[in-house]
Amino acid sequence: MRGRTAVHSPAMDTTVADAMLGTLVEGRYRVKSRVARGGMATVYTAVDERLERTVAVKIIHPTQAEDPRFLSRFLDEAKTIARLTHPNVVAVYDQGTHQGLPYLVMEYVRGRTLREVLADRRRLQPVEALAVLEQVLAAVAAAHRAGLVHRDIKPENVLVAEAPGARENSIVDGVVKVADFGLARAVERSAEEGGQLLATAAYVAPELVTEGHADPRTDVYSAGIVLFEMLTGRVPYDGARPVDVAWQHVQHDVPAPSRFTPGLPPVLDDLVARATRRDPGARPTDAGAMLAEVQSAREEVGVAVTTRSAPLAGPTVAVPRIDPTGVHGATTIVPSLHTDRPGWARLHSDRPQPRRRAAADAGGIAGLIAKVNAHPRGRLGLAAALVAMGLLAAIGGYWFGIGRYTEAPDLVAKSKAEAEAAARDAGFTVKYARPQYDEKEPVDQVLRQDPAAGSRIVSGGEVTLTLSLGPERYTIPDTVGDTIEDATAELQDAKLVIDRVDQYSDLYDLNRVIKTDPPAGGEVKPNTRITVTVSKGPAPIKIPNVVGKNADQAKRDLEKLKLKVKVEEREDDKPAGTVVAQNPDEGASAEEGAEVTITVSKGPPLVVVPEVRGRSAQEAKQILEGLGFRVRVFGNDNGRVIIQDPGAGGQLPKGTEIRILCG
Repeated sequence: MRGRTAVHSPAMDTTVADAMLGTLVEGRYRVKSRVARGGMATVYTAVDERLERTVAVKIIHPTQAEDPRFLSRFLDEAKTIARLTHPNVVAVYDQGTHQGLPYLVMEYVRGRTLREVLADRRRLQPVEALAVLEQVLAAVAAAHRAGLVHRDIKPENVLVAEAPGARENSIVDGVVKVADFGLARAVERSAEEGGQLLATAAYVAPELVTEGHADPRTDVYSAGIVLFEMLTGRVPYDGARPVDVAWQHVQHDVPAPSRFTPGLPPVLDDLVARATRRDPGARPTDAGAMLAEVQSAREEVGVAVTTRSAPLAGPTVAVPRIDPTGVHGATTIVPSLHTDRPGWARLHSDRPQPRRRAAADAGGIAGLIAKVNAHPRGRLGLAAALVAMGLLAAIGGYWFGIGRYTEAPDLVAKSKAEAEAAARDAGFTVKYARPQYDEKEPVDQVLRQDPAAGSRIVSGGEVTLTLSLGPERYTIPDTVGDTIEDATAELQDAKLVIDRVDQYSDLYDLNRVIKTDPPAGGEVKPNTRITVTVSKGPAPIKIPNVVGKNADQAKRDLEKLKLKVKVEEREDDKPAGTVVAQNPDEGASAEEGAEVTITVSKGPPLVVVPEVRGRSAQEAKQILEGLGFRVRVFGNDNGRVIIQDPGAGGQLPKGTEIRILCG
């Protein structure tokens, strides 16, 4: 549900009549009052009449329930959430539908949202902020281990039940619970086709804005923003519209909280910076890794979650002397300096007791110490014991604060095998985050590590490595002949950006892909632009056959169809001025204004007449016919050429007759 989660109850929202009040849901849950109404659902308190306990019932709004896909996804998500059991997670007991509206039955937490706490307190002390964040991350880490991503970590979804008897305005000892696991995902999946960003802009991770993608590191980012707000009393970015706020997460690094709250320990600035890196790969890999960093930060801040103020010792006062004899044998008690002391604290013995004996007779620790002090050896033993306890405390403090830590090895830029060997030699174990593409580093080379090289890490601990997948490249799929819808989906899956061009085609039906540029089979970077030519079907004009016609007549015929004519000439055996070829061919389709090229004959080619006089009749005939001329012989066929007509040197078309006289 967008907005505040309502499984707590500092004050009920019942100012408006509600038909649900008094309703019995599923014959079991009697609705008592309305807690809150948000953008996705309304939350009520109800009594489970079967188990006789108070629960919270969250009923989805009708506008959401109108989508059958949402109903299916909501129920699937609810079943997954119900399997998530953790003391810091608001438990889901049951789910179903009431009058067609899906609902969840959840644990009823008596307390306030973190949003209400911050509205009351403005900001928290560092120890309080870290105590709250530890429990939030413990809950989210359990979800990450179960394969769930919350997607909407914010103060409205964090419930704080302050411990009974805790000192005023302290939430260090309170119980923190996280609500609305999986519900953001159910709504998001039902709205994916609309391209909507379903998240709270003040806490949204950059990758949700730019890619719509969420993983455990998305929750880590939102948790970092919540920590920033707890320490400063404000969110890092503001704007007139939610989209303006969301894009600031993409374009800017989150500022250090000490900029707004001077005096914060530097470790808190570092913690916020690590959690809110714009590059997801530079953040802790999940809520569990972030939790370890928060616990380490608490050690540096030097405050434990369970720290409480010790009571001050009472002042030393003079006690009036008591006269044991009194008057007439009665006991006389001199009045106390404090006349309002309770009766159980007044002296009542009729004989003074030796101070050491009275203390020794007392019970508990004071009596034990008095008995030890009554004997010299006892005092010596007590001193030795105190020294030993001090040494143990110092050694234990050193071990848990410093001694168990060492420096993380430098594994960046090593191959996977080299990194594993180096970590093993240093006594560390290795696990792997999701690998990432990189333009420079080869496959299986370490891009980054967590914790970073030189950082504190428990001896024998675990180092998380992010490996390179090498340059990100995608093969252009073959979509020629596919519908544009299928081609678009396939090309977008290959992370290509489509530029569409439409043209007429006789070969491909309407809305079929004619070609792509670059063509199929090539490998390109993500977001490469590809031109997709799509068929508009056959063009409306059928081109006639003009081959064999006179060029002028052919041009008139084509121009009547509103086609442009381009004329080319070439030598041909056909008479000059005759169309010998056309492009496109007869029957092809074209649109108005399309160009048709006609090829017009310039007539047969001219050939230079050779000199054959003096040659034998047979040799002369062979030469002339080889050049394409026709030959007629006069006189002696076995003699030599005396005269040729036409004479040598002139140019004549092939097929021209040449006469030779032989003697």
